[in-house]
Amino acid sequence: MTRRPRNARRVEFGDFQTPLSLAKQICSLLVRQGCQPASIIEPTCGRGSFLLAALEHFPRWQTVLGVDVNAQYVHFLETQLCDRPGHDKIHLAVDNFFKRDWATEIERLPKPLLVLGNPPWVTNATLGSLGGKNLPKKSNHKNLNGLDAITGKSNFDISEWMLLEMLKWLNGREATLAMLCKTGVARKILQEAWKQELHLETVEIREVDAAKAFQAAVDACLLICKFCPQSSSRHAEWFSSLEAHLPRCSIGIHQGRFVADLPRFQKWEHLAGRSQIQWRSGIKHDCAKIMELQKEGARYRNGLHDLWEMEEEYLYPLLKSSDLAHRRIECPRKWLLVPQRFIGEDTLQIRESAPKTWNYLKTYIEHFNRRTSSIYRNRPPFSLFGVGEYSFAPAKVAISALHKKLDFIPLGRYARKPMVLDDTCYFLPCSSIAQAESLALLLNSSPAQKFLGSLIFWDAKRPITIEILQQLDLNALARELGKEATYLDCVENPFPKKRADLQKSFSFPSV
Repeated sequence: MTRRPRNARRVEFGDFQTPLSLAKQICSLLVRQGCQPASIIEPTCGRGSFLLAALEHFPRWQTVLGVDVNAQYVHFLETQLCDRPGHDKIHLAVDNFFKRDWATEIERLPKPLLVLGNPPWVTNATLGSLGGKNLPKKSNHKNLNGLDAITGKSNFDISEWMLLEMLKWLNGREATLAMLCKTGVARKILQEAWKQELHLETVEIREVDAAKAFQAAVDACLLICKFCPQSSSRHAEWFSSLEAHLPRCSIGIHQGRFVADLPRFQKWEHLAGRSQIQWRSGIKHDCAKIMELQKEGARYRNGLHDLWEMEEEYLYPLLKSSDLAHRRIECPRKWLLVPQRFIGEDTLQIRESAPKTWNYLKTYIEHFNRRTSSIYRNRPPFSLFGVGEYSFAPAKVAISALHKKLDFIPLGRYARKPMVLDDTCYFLPCSSIAQAESLALLLNSSPAQKFLGSLIFWDAKRPITIEILQQLDLNALARELGKEATYLDCVENPFPKKRADLQKSFSFPSV
């Protein structure tokens, strides 16, 4: 049998061992907060840093349970604990987290409980690509449907699934959960816990320097959840470090919304509603080396450095999130080959209307066939996603989804063609550049920025989402600025006669 590379096995099991010094720092924090458990559980104990620190900091413990799938780690921990007083009450086991009956085991343990540790930092998609087996039973655990379940939202961190299971074990008991995880994972499981109305008394998120502790370039935190059968807290205090005394902000659920800054949202919640204009995502193709081209004279060079002559019918100036973030919008660097005007459109027509383009696409058909996303299955050849008539609107208000700033940019035509965007951008389709400029002024106003900022978690991989943008009621925003009549005129009259008049009417004082 071929032995898998060590780094692949490390990724599969999320094997980032916690330094003992960090484990002690965390246990010391829990002691200061009054945590005195009777039972200490580490479901993925590894080499045991947390258990060793916990035994040192919590003198009233009655039983300890440590479980790990790695037999060598468990044996190492056994050698560290065999001479300790009370070692007969320390139970270690080699077992798979996903197959163990944790609920029954937790029920037998004396209360209060402390579940702590550092579950694997790896996604199910990464494990799938490695052929890993250290996975929970496959299920749509977030109850996603339709396109969400097949376009990436169904990908999740293994620790996310594990932590949700732990929260369910502890719900209704006197218990504390203290787990290291990615900050994005912490947010997701809290959102789910609040949705399920679990009995949380207090919740803290404390940032941890993952680069220092694990040599990992991720945003990490310590998540502390204290349970009480009579409690139903729906907010969490966010601290900038383990040592911080005052929270940096408060996140939580407010009137059904997941909010990044509760006090700020409450100040501007009168702007909450639904955008009267539908926000759209840019075009998704997953074949950049073939579809994204650089123009050289009358020909186009692709990402494989091949130079081609093609008809202009299916070529459009392209802007990406980095272009928007740096406002490189006057002269697009690339052109996008767009074989469809709507999802599912037959592409065979290109053979007759643009034979050079058809020949180009056929030459690289294997690149399209290698696209793994299921959204392209059973579709016409060279299909795209996120394309519609709105993609070709003559003007747009666009924003980068990936960069950490709210900067709404009006876009018009380039070389007599509408500019298109890739799927790292969002936009409002507009019928004229005057309309786009006016809406951009509205969206860049101080109230809009503060409202949207209260909903955005800036440490997320994609901090700005359509779901967030759609929550801003443009009518309410225009009323806030005393410009409701002008805003309605802008929307209802797609071709204003005088751009200068609109610009003047949409100049807002700072708020």
